[in-house]
Amino acid sequence: MQVNEEAMKPVLNRLKRAQGQLAAVIAMVESGGECEQVVTQLAAVSKALDRAGFKIVASGMRQCLADGAENPPMTQDELEKLFLALA
Repeated sequence: MQVNEEAMKPVLNRLKRAQGQLAAVIAMVESGGECEQVVTQLAAVSKALDRAGFKIVASGMRQCLADGAENPPMTQDELEKLFLALA
């Protein structure tokens, strides 16, 4: 799926932040961090990834339905399945 480059800037920023948060969670687990802090940070990473995925799908919906250049367009059922994969 190709989406607008401007729309992807915030998604990439969110993914990079999530990458940093995940590295911090890993370090916390490796060093025996407190359970509550580990779970809280892991939940933040999970939410950031979910929001990035939803943004990608939302930004690409029109293109997925209308893309006919190289790939046949996605059906509504295929697009729904893709969206629900994030749930």
